[in-house]
Amino acid sequence: MSFLWPMMLCSLVLLPLIAGLYMRALQRRRRFSTSAAFGLAQDSAGNSTGRRRHLPPLLFLSGLTILLIALARPQAVLSLPRIEGTVILAFDVSGSMAADDWEPTRMEAAKAAAQDFVELQPPSVLIGVVAFSDNGFAVQAPTDDREAVMAAINRLTPQRGTSLGNGILASLNAIAANTEQAPRLLSNLTPLPTATPTPVPQGTHAPAVIVLLSDGENNESPNPFAAAQAAADRGVRIYTVGIGSAAGTTLHIDGFTVHTRLDEATLQQISLLTDGVYYNAESQQDLRAIYEKLDPQLIIKPEDIEVTSIFAGAGILVLLIGGAFSLQWFNRLP
Repeated sequence: MSFLWPMMLCSLVLLPLIAGLYMRALQRRRRFSTSAAFGLAQDSAGNSTGRRRHLPPLLFLSGLTILLIALARPQAVLSLPRIEGTVILAFDVSGSMAADDWEPTRMEAAKAAAQDFVELQPPSVLIGVVAFSDNGFAVQAPTDDREAVMAAINRLTPQRGTSLGNGILASLNAIAANTEQAPRLLSNLTPLPTATPTPVPQGTHAPAVIVLLSDGENNESPNPFAAAQAAADRGVRIYTVGIGSAAGTTLHIDGFTVHTRLDEATLQQISLLTDGVYYNAESQQDLRAIYEKLDPQLIIKPEDIEVTSIFAGAGILVLLIGGAFSLQWFNRLP
């Protein structure tokens, strides 16, 4: 057990003083009262009234002790069930996400559904936001601050190319930084990491998931399947969400005409490698339904819980019991 205000435990030095004052009062009562001289004698009913009269003061002293301990705000380590996990919302912000085959655009529809998902999550679920185009970066570290997450989602705008691999690696780095687990992962555009974590047993899932929203048209390094395997090695599932249609649509970007279509095969393979699920979100309503299915894990986790109220309640209860005994037996409080 620990205490938030341990200095308040110094108040316990008052207890010996109170006990001493009580003993002094007893001695004075015995000295000046003839009846007190027979306090240890048994009454006509066979009860030891002398011993019984010490019980209420003892209960009062015990109750006071508990209350003084409560002043120090005690904490206890309790194993409590709670919904906990980390969800990384990885947004494809490539130029193709500006397509208007969804109203008003693919990007805006995905952002609206993500904001609905954020509002439904309990406070114990940490949510982070990652954006990726030809590279990947964390827009918002995992947090329980829902306003910060909403603001990060609102800041997303379409950029350049698409690198699914960088999006996955940036998401894994955000999870690792939050949980202090594996070392940061690097793409093949930078020096290789010096240590490779031991893969978790197959079928083992961490309380963290990545929701990858993309049209799936990967055209940048690194290899998205290698990045997905790195996620699988850490027990992190990737739920891929296909934005757009297989037929595609035509965009006009910076004077160029580009035809973009949904690459379902790539997104399906990424989910398969990580034991996740691929969804073809044909409408904004379908995308909201997908988010509702992504439930974090229920885990048992030891936590420091303040138990001041328990101590205060117990102390008051003991004081009330002592007072009730004193009134019942002696028609007075100690």
